[in-house]
Amino acid sequence: MDWDNVRIFLAVARAGQILLAAKRLGLNHATVARRMTSLEDALNTRLLTRRTNGCELTQAGEEFLAFAERVETEMLSARSALGDEDVAIAGTVRIGAPDGFGVSFLAPILPQLTIRHPELRIQLVPVPVSFSLSRREADIAITVDLPAQGRLVAKRLVDYSLALYASRSYLAEYGTPVSIDDVRGHRLVGYVEDLVINPSLHYAPELTRDWHPSFEISSALGQVATVRAGGGIGILHTFIAQDYPELVPVLPNHKISRSYWLSYHESVRSLRRIKVVADFISAAVVEAEERFS
Repeated sequence: MDWDNVRIFLAVARAGQILLAAKRLGLNHATVARRMTSLEDALNTRLLTRRTNGCELTQAGEEFLAFAERVETEMLSARSALGDEDVAIAGTVRIGAPDGFGVSFLAPILPQLTIRHPELRIQLVPVPVSFSLSRREADIAITVDLPAQGRLVAKRLVDYSLALYASRSYLAEYGTPVSIDDVRGHRLVGYVEDLVINPSLHYAPELTRDWHPSFEISSALGQVATVRAGGGIGILHTFIAQDYPELVPVLPNHKISRSYWLSYHESVRSLRRIKVVADFISAAVVEAEERFS
């Protein structure tokens, strides 16, 4: 069996499309399709059900995927042990993270790693989407709760809080609420509820059931920008809001607590580039612990 065909099969299984897998691999679409046919012929079984809008794994494909991932894990371990390029801390590491943590905390510090390791390339994807580590949509994921599925290595990074904030100019014009009930009479800035990807991010009801924003934006940093501009009262990450002197805590005793978790797939735990990046993020969070607390 040709390992290269197995590698291509993994890319197709994770992408759900031959075309998308070909783009990720830097190969021609016809080449990937031909390699899949060759692998199926070698195994004398059908691994994929091909459709115009993508492909699905057959039962045999699902069983072979588990085998292929075990082979991949062993190949990655062998490369690292035998001194392949990964030992030199080279290659690409993609990090998926919420936009607040990704842009406000990770973006300013991660370039230090690329200076320290010139052959390392880091891709930071700080958008409010869910990443599948098993499908290799990201190498490292930062999430707001412990991942519940998959063969993952996970650790709690840090606890953080969210609280009500408004701009000084807004409060000067509309007054400061003295109770949580008073908040209802103000303009509110919130998230787009039906786009919330994780129940842990649906946090407004923990403050009040009567949270009805007049302006909604599906970005933590977008909410900060709106509140800073006087758009109303919003529930903001305290470690971000405290950087802006024009933002004032409203009812500071009312807070919401959450945690950030770092995780990566068990199959890449032996890769030094993954460990180096994960350890760097963990150490940076420990160093900045006061900022989060």
